[in-house]
Amino acid sequence: MLIDIHAHLNLTGRLPNDDRPRLTAEQYLDRMNREGIDQAVLLPLESPETNSSYFLTEQAVDAAQRYPERFFAFVHTDPRMRRCTDLIEHLAVTYNCKGYGEMLDNMPFDDPLHIAIYAKCSDLGLPVLFDMGRGMCWDEAGLPRLEKCLREFPDLIFIGHGPGWWASISADYQGQDGYPDGPVTPTGAADRLLGEYENMYADLSAYSGYNALTRDPDFTPGFLQRHWRKLMFGTDVVGAGEALPIIAWMRQAPLSEEQWEAIAAGNTRRILQLE
Repeated sequence: MLIDIHAHLNLTGRLPNDDRPRLTAEQYLDRMNREGIDQAVLLPLESPETNSSYFLTEQAVDAAQRYPERFFAFVHTDPRMRRCTDLIEHLAVTYNCKGYGEMLDNMPFDDPLHIAIYAKCSDLGLPVLFDMGRGMCWDEAGLPRLEKCLREFPDLIFIGHGPGWWASISADYQGQDGYPDGPVTPTGAADRLLGEYENMYADLSAYSGYNALTRDPDFTPGFLQRHWRKLMFGTDVVGAGEALPIIAWMRQAPLSEEQWEAIAAGNTRRILQLE
């Protein structure tokens, strides 16, 4: 079984020169069928930092209600929105949302508005999936803000994603833009946090995840052996026809059958409490 922990739909197309083609639920279902993906988690995008369009929680819920065997929905709100945490609780409880995210606004990871969201999600039992990088839930080298939150909310599962998170598997990462290549320097912050904190998880989606797994073939097997109970397959699909190299990587990953099944679906099913 293969579950995509990180998918979006692109429904609005507000700018005529938007380079990401429209992606409907039906279009992604067709792609899932062709790629062998059984189910997908739809992550709303309700922050202005994302792009010129929004993918609302209600739109993710609508797709999940129309295709309940294939889609699950998360809830997401802009932290700066009035009564943000009330809205999270209302949507999550009303529509049985399985988590919170994708959190990717241009604020420090431990901003007080984020802390309020973490507290609400901890109370509701909702994992938080974040995108980290410049202009997205930012942190300093070594990820001290994230570590502070891991300590403050030990019962809240955080799911790491994005360029800043994945580049931090290498200890020499200093917050520069882009996707670092070449050998990974041991004891990077992301590697360490996955090992030291029970509530730290990560998804393999987007080029950031793929790059982290392929930049240093000597590093990857050990990383997988250390953390296979904490990693989850994902694509970060947004537009129709996007290249998704992580799918091919999963097919030939250096994993035992038990480890492959955990990353492919088991870990996602466990932390989202899917039936």
